[in-house]
Amino acid sequence: MTSKGTCPVAHGANTESGNSPMAWWPKSLNLDILHQHDTKTNPLGPSFSYRKELKKLDVNALKKDVKKLLTTSQDWWPADWGHYGGLMIRMAWHSAGSYRIADGRGGAGTGNQRFAPLNSWPDNANLDKARRLLWPIKKKYGNKISWADLMILAGTIAYESMGLKTFGFSFGREDIWHPEKDIYWGSEKEWLQKSGGEGSRYSGKRDLANPLAAVMMGLIYVNPEGVDGKPDPLKTAHDIRVTFARMAMNDEETVALTAGGHTVGKAHGNGNAANLGPVPEAAPIEEQGLGWMNHKTRGIGRDTVTSGIEGAWTTNPTQWDNGYFNLLLNYDWELTKSPAGAWQYQPINIKEKDKPVDVEDASIRCMPMMTDADIAMKMDPEYRKISEKFHKDQAYFSDTFARAWFKLTHRDMGPKARYFGPDVPKENLIWQDPVPKGSKKYDLKAVKSKIKASGLSNSEMINTAWDSARTYRESDKRGGANGARIRLAPQRDWIGNEPKRLSKALGIYDAIAKKTGVSIADIIVLAGNIGIEQAAKDGGFNVKVPFTPGRGDATQMMTDIESFEALEPVADGYRNWLKENYVVTPEELLLDRSQLMGLSAQEMTVLIGGMRVLGTNHGGTKHGVLTTKVGVLSNDFFVNLTDMNYIWKPTGRNSYDIVHRNTGKTKWTASRVDLVFGSNSVLRSYAEVYAQDDNKEKFVGDFVAAWTKVMNADMFI
Repeated sequence: MTSKGTCPVAHGANTESGNSPMAWWPKSLNLDILHQHDTKTNPLGPSFSYRKELKKLDVNALKKDVKKLLTTSQDWWPADWGHYGGLMIRMAWHSAGSYRIADGRGGAGTGNQRFAPLNSWPDNANLDKARRLLWPIKKKYGNKISWADLMILAGTIAYESMGLKTFGFSFGREDIWHPEKDIYWGSEKEWLQKSGGEGSRYSGKRDLANPLAAVMMGLIYVNPEGVDGKPDPLKTAHDIRVTFARMAMNDEETVALTAGGHTVGKAHGNGNAANLGPVPEAAPIEEQGLGWMNHKTRGIGRDTVTSGIEGAWTTNPTQWDNGYFNLLLNYDWELTKSPAGAWQYQPINIKEKDKPVDVEDASIRCMPMMTDADIAMKMDPEYRKISEKFHKDQAYFSDTFARAWFKLTHRDMGPKARYFGPDVPKENLIWQDPVPKGSKKYDLKAVKSKIKASGLSNSEMINTAWDSARTYRESDKRGGANGARIRLAPQRDWIGNEPKRLSKALGIYDAIAKKTGVSIADIIVLAGNIGIEQAAKDGGFNVKVPFTPGRGDATQMMTDIESFEALEPVADGYRNWLKENYVVTPEELLLDRSQLMGLSAQEMTVLIGGMRVLGTNHGGTKHGVLTTKVGVLSNDFFVNLTDMNYIWKPTGRNSYDIVHRNTGKTKWTASRVDLVFGSNSVLRSYAEVYAQDDNKEKFVGDFVAAWTKVMNADMFI
């Protein structure tokens, strides 16, 4: 016997990323992004319905309990001034603030702040304490309230408890149960890396890389001490304007959110940051999921260190008032440093009565502070005008902030049809992408007859339906076929939608809509289904593509053109199209698009195979059309892709010839997106299934199911 312990499991329980296939072959196509929320990670099971559980929720009791918690201070993490409002607001803000409009990822909709990397971001320091304070309420109400909803509700009720009339609140955010590890948060190799280093997200004259909406890894927005930690309010104003715009906020909303967020609570930097322990993901097991723990000195109350900046922004940090602008605009501010060594500003010759009291002893008055971002609200000309307007009109400021807060915390929930609860505002807002309700009852047979007699080819009908539906993003529930916005600006002019071909189809559909009273949105999808059914019939399979009526037609007035520009596709592997050559490979762009559409690798595979043989390539190109029966729904793409009678020769950056081994003649051409289904081991395994002689019918059935999923993705409750 040896005294040295050995691992009883040959591979080791603590698996390292360095042992993964991707570590050995980093250029391999990583399909994990398509399966990052596998049902096996969900402990509630496939039959669980959060919406059904919400119907059982006693909303008034829940709100009452949250409000009571806000003023019930705990010894292990005491509340500043006896009120957790500032902490809960920051938690909710940072949960929602990771959203970016470019791809709709991030945001509060999934409760992802509970997991890495967000739970350990420097900007999220000590928000683990806020979630732990909420645990008794989550425990009490259980499945009837998600973490995602509870975090935003806590911040909203915090504002109400301090005097703000909020705009509204919606339940309906469903939790995830695994880190969203495949979201691109930036290429930096270290937290809070300054501009210009390896992996910097800036180029040119401070141009922020897409789709990012924060200035550096680990921050929600900008560095509060200034650009790269160097105070300069005007430079900071530039960063603020860019980052907030990437969250779909204009200047007025930006000033309102900055001021409203800093009207309550305080920053914490009264101590030595070196005394803080590791972040939650790196903390020892005895910390039980908490991070930034201080076991060297007193690290709670007035001695807490979070951002390193120290102090409150206003005289009364637990009251909703105009105190932020009173101090910002009525005093001159000078640069100083906090006890933790962070850059901040303090007022010159401040009156004693304008100082906030200490968080633990009301007999002590403390110096307020402003960050570089706050001074930007005063120094930037446009921000200054808005700040002065808010200062003169408290009611206007409160209303503007309440609306901006609602937008911030609900931006990624999608259409209003997904909202739930007694506090959902009646007003329809343009950023919710409103769509009128469409009719669900009409003579479907008569409409189908008119479509079939329209003279449109199967591929024209299929392409129009696909282009209309493919804009859907599961990340923030935007886009899709409902609303038929493909006929409106900006979508009707997108090069990926082939405007000339699109115009022809829309003209015909518009005429049918006027004759039948059916929405163009329904006609577009129904026509695509007809094209699939006819193509399947030509292949010997009589199938009926499921159709759900009820889509409405949005108007141009209901459509925020600038906001929808973010949904323009730059590539569509399903139609074998690239707007231009990019640094990332076409197959990587395919994965990104597929993940946004909510598709699995198997669904992606069967859709590619079907779209190719249907002849739906952008511009009618022949790449990947591996069949002699173009327009017939068959498994020919997979049969010929896996046929070893051919060899594959590159002819360009994204083009290949498929050459017969014996004759040396080129039979077909292909792109990288086509050939990856034969080269990637996982995708090839799917391709081989569909190439089998006994799976021709399965292929058609699976294609129809995946197609229907895409067409109905935005058909909410």
